Amino acid sequence: MTDNPAATNDVAVSLRARINTGQPHTARIWNYWLGGKDNYEVDRAAGDQIRQLHPGIGEYARADRLFLGRAVRHLVSEAGIRQFLDIGTGLPTADNTHEVAQRIAPESRIVYVDNDPLVLAHARALLTSTPEGRTDYLDEDLRNVDAILEHAARTLDLSEPVALMLLGVVIFVGDEEDPYGLVRQLTDRLPSGSHLVLSHTITSPSMPDVDEAVKFWNEHGTPKLTQRAPEDVARFFDGLELLEPGVVSCSRWRPEHDHGAVPEEVAMFGGVARKN
Repeated sequence: MTDNPAATNDVAVSLRARINTGQPHTARIWNYWLGGKDNYEVDRAAGDQIRQLHPGIGEYARADRLFLGRAVRHLVSEAGIRQFLDIGTGLPTADNTHEVAQRIAPESRIVYVDNDPLVLAHARALLTSTPEGRTDYLDEDLRNVDAILEHAARTLDLSEPVALMLLGVVIFVGDEEDPYGLVRQLTDRLPSGSHLVLSHTITSPSMPDVDEAVKFWNEHGTPKLTQRAPEDVARFFDGLELLEPGVVSCSRWRPEHDHGAVPEEVAMFGGVARKN
């Protein structure tokens, strides 16, 4: 389902026109690092070059995905959340938000949002649902808050708590576009009891190879991304009740089966917070 007129007249033609196979794209490279098949040679070449600059890049792609699973399981099992607004969905892979949530609570409802034409082409994989629940997909940009919430209200009851999922997407909003204001617009319009789940690539003096990889990406790939320091990532949760252990490496947010060992830190930090 899409509100994008360009994608409704002739879906196949419009999607082909929007997919640039000559330039690497972040969603397809992420898919490549996660072992998926929805990518092109140009994405694999760029992904390999980035991995040479930062050998651990595949690990933080996986850490971010596992963080999603742990956060959703907590929200469903412990916080009683049954509604999810997942913006910046990315290409479908194993354990998408609706699969994790509906495995525990089949009545869960999920709205996915992304503006990548390749994600739209594979949206059917995101629209499977249990009979008790429901999923929907919107072809839209994070910056268009009104359009997102208007569409989401067709599937979600916005008077009841919602989990807002922003995993690895705010990195594509530059400082000049007021990313903190965008996130605040979304959380302000959700009711008390809602939660924000957010992850973000960081810059840190202890991880100089990450900066080199991001520099390479911004010179060759699309869309461009903005790194932020951990304390700047934490600012996205201002005004909300940040759950333990706070904003940390995604690999260290409530890890499972760690046998007492501290997981290796990755350059993707995340957190979960409640709106009171």
